[in-house]
Formats: sequence, structure tokens, C-alpha cells
Amino acid sequence: MRILIIKTSSLGDVIHALPALEYLLQAAPGATVDWVVDEAFAELLAGNPLINRLLLVAFRRWKKSPFVRQTRSEILQFVATLRQEPYDLVFDLQGNIKSGLVCALSRAPVKIGFSKAHQQERLNGLFTNRKVGFLPSDRNAAQRYLRVVSAPFTLPLESVEPHSDIHTGGGDDTYAQQVVERAAGQPLILFHNGTTWTTKLWYGDGWKQLADALLLRYPQATILLSWGNTEEQALAEEIARHIGKRAVVLGKMSLKQFVAVLKRVDLVVGGDTGPIHLAAAVGTPTVSFYRCTDGSLNGPLGRQHAIVQSPLPCTTCLKKACERDDECRKSISVQSVLAAAITGLTDRTKEFR
Repeated sequence: MRILIIKTSSLGDVIHALPALEYLLQAAPGATVDWVVDEAFAELLAGNPLINRLLLVAFRRWKKSPFVRQTRSEILQFVATLRQEPYDLVFDLQGNIKSGLVCALSRAPVKIGFSKAHQQERLNGLFTNRKVGFLPSDRNAAQRYLRVVSAPFTLPLESVEPHSDIHTGGGDDTYAQQVVERAAGQPLILFHNGTTWTTKLWYGDGWKQLADALLLRYPQATILLSWGNTEEQALAEEIARHIGKRAVVLGKMSLKQFVAVLKRVDLVVGGDTGPIHLAAAVGTPTVSFYRCTDGSLNGPLGRQHAIVQSPLPCTTCLKKACERDDECRKSISVQSVLAAAITGLTDRTKEFR
């Protein structure tokens, strides 16, 4: 059986879709699985032994220069590559017009996607011939993608333990091992303070108080601080100065190097952000907090991943700016994040003190 998954973006959503590979391995032994992904997120899937071939698109880049020769050439080459393979099944896990067009251009007789209520763009429904709805229990994005992928098979979705991984190579692993050896702490806890929306961030003193509490309980611990831009780096360095010698601010690294580091730490703490999803994908416990978004939908799936939701009645508002931002940040209490972190560390290693 030849299967095509269409899930082009974004980072967190591609990661949420990874457990579909494990399900297909069990539900359709011997099947080959190809994956259509945006070039910006191809590194997440590169080297995955459960993927036969990656088909790269560049919708954002193509949109900026739709009439130049290079764009036309790349689109034609993508279509030609897509149509070379006589797929038996296509799963559209993106649900918009662009993914629908990819679905339509494939040669598969069965094209499965979201029901009308769950498509990103309504016209997407024109390109699939089987629509899958969700159960009330399908709150998490990973559960929803698995529901779609399980539709044509008899293997019960509930019988498969969600599992994913991101392949790293020898050079990445060597780099990460050197980072861990320099840090020389137990447990190793990684803080990632940044994310894309202001309304997803925590407050600086909260990070410092959390570090103090964790180091009081685990005096041999080391806290690694990662960052994605200069503003996040500045806060990471500020937190590190407060912590002192038990803190290490990580340098700039490739995605695969960062993933290799995440595989070696004992816990990752952050908001609704890519590093949380990366850590979850490689099996590292996480504690993540949610303010404007819904952790039950966007957070990692699994008992080793703790979700702390703002208690404010307006939580999950999806606002990118808010006059109550400071109040909302502080509604995520240090004690709630600390309790979740202790639970995660206990499950991971039992005892460090």
C-alpha cells in the first residue's frame, strides 16, 4: 500500500502529526508512507525511518514571487514528482485550499480529510472524497490527526500508544553530549522563555522564582536556558545571572542540534512554543503553560506532559494583545508550575536529592 500524508506546517502541527506514522506502521504493515511538508519544516522529518520520501513545497516563498521562472519550475517539478507515485490513500491533515490542491493532483482514488466543521478553509472539502469527524474526546490536535488517519483501518485508535521521534545524526548527538558534559548537573532542566505571541509569555520574576525553588529542591541541578531571538536571549541571560553558577545559556544551534540536546535533558519548561513540542516528540517530559490558547488542544499528549492553564475566565481567548496581559501572566503561579515540574522529574529519575 502506498500512502501520502499532507501536513505542510507549522512546526507544532507537524510534530502533532508524527504519531500517525506509528499508527500506520501497525495498521498497515509493509505500507510505504510519503509526506508533503513545507521546506521550512523538512528538517523535522528528514531521516525518519518511517517515511519513505519527503515531497517539499514552498507555498509562502512561491506566493511572494508567483510569476518568476524559478517558482514556476519548482511547482511543475513538485507536481511531476507527486504524480509519479500511484498512491492508494492520501490523508490531508492540513485542511486548507493549498493542501486540497495537492490532494487533488495526486493519483490516489481515496482522499481522506476533515469534516466540514474542522477544515481550515471550507473549499478544502471539494478535494477530498471521504470526510472524518471527531469524537468529543478528540480534544488534542494529535488525537484529531490520528482519528483521520485511522478512518480506513480496522485497528482501534485507542489500542496504539501515541509515539513519535525526530531523527538526529552523529554530529548532532556529539554536539549535544558536549553540552551536557559541560553543564554537569543532575537533573538537567531546560527553560525556554520565548514564543511567538506576547500573550503566550510568562513573566521574568516567575522564571527566577521557579529556578530558585527547583534548585532548593535539587541543589545539584543545572538549568539550561535556550532562546530563539535577541529579546529571548536577553531574558535568558538575565535569568542566568540571577541563578548563578547552576545556569548555562545555550548558544545558537541548528534545529537537529537542539533536538539532540532536548533528548538528553530531564525536563523542559515553557509556554505554548515549538521547543515544548520538540521535546515531547523525542520523549522528554515537559511542563507547559497556556494563557490565550487551550492547553488541552495545543499541548503535548501523554501523561509525562503537564499542562498548566491560566485560571482566568477569559483564558483561551486567542488574543495576540490584551490590556490584562500582566495580570494574565501572573495568573500562572510559580507553585503550579513547580508542582508539575517536581512530578515530571520524579517520574523521570525518581530521586536526585
